[in-house]
Amino acid sequence: FWRWVFADAPRAQWTRGAERDAAQNIKNAITAGGAPTTEQEGSIAFVGAGPGARDLLTLRAVQRLQEADVIFYDRLVGDDVLEIARRDAERVFVGKVVGANVWPLDRIDAAVVAEARKGRRVVRLKSGDPGIFGRLDEELRAAHAAGIATEVVPGVTAACAAGAALKQPLTKRGETDTLVLTTARLEQDGTIPDLDRHARDGTTLAIYMGVSAAPQITAQMCAAGVPGHARVDVVSDASKANQTAHHTTLTGLVGTLSDAEITGCAVILVTIPRGAMAAVPAARDDAAFTRRLATSG
Repeated sequence: FWRWVFADAPRAQWTRGAERDAAQNIKNAITAGGAPTTEQEGSIAFVGAGPGARDLLTLRAVQRLQEADVIFYDRLVGDDVLEIARRDAERVFVGKVVGANVWPLDRIDAAVVAEARKGRRVVRLKSGDPGIFGRLDEELRAAHAAGIATEVVPGVTAACAAGAALKQPLTKRGETDTLVLTTARLEQDGTIPDLDRHARDGTTLAIYMGVSAAPQITAQMCAAGVPGHARVDVVSDASKANQTAHHTTLTGLVGTLSDAEITGCAVILVTIPRGAMAAVPAARDDAAFTRRLATSG
């Protein structure tokens, strides 16, 4: 009802100066028991909740939360963000933890689609930006296969929040003109795909989900020619009340994480200025060298 009041016919009447018509329209709707025009078909909005602080939500995200009939939210979405949502919206926790997925993605997809098929406005609330390491492509495919209307509402991603926390840019003209967002997901052989390719002069690497893989990050980047003294910033729980920031070097990364007891959500920012990359000796190309670095910590 209130969505109709503030975004539909009454709003249009009020804007063009027909205040009395708008007021009468609202009174008629109250007498009739509801808005004269309601959505008959369900929809799914994939909404980015941002890095944690609720005042970093976009206005569109807030609007979708206040229109929602049901909200499926992730583990990293805080209670203060949910407080912005429509009071009578149903809220369903579908949090996933690495190694303990209580809600596998196919089950989440089925539940979200089922609610939309009932004609409900569904919000799939995802931390950060839904299109960055959020498996959005799979969830969109499930919605499209069911013929459900979808919308994607972007959010502030953790790398941007980390840069803001540090009060420093993620790119710097003439020094780091390239920004790479990547993850530290390990392959079966213990290596991180594409990390060597991303480690280039003039690049800032924002590494998500990299805390547990810090030894491999150090080993692969050193083997690729990144100097051990390269600047590394670690921001944990960016934008939240318990946010922390630590400055270290590539070879000091593992020790810094251990000393600070960082085990949860953190973004690792590796800065490689132009001209910093060293020539890689042939001996460093062998797998044994990489394994020795990874196990040395």
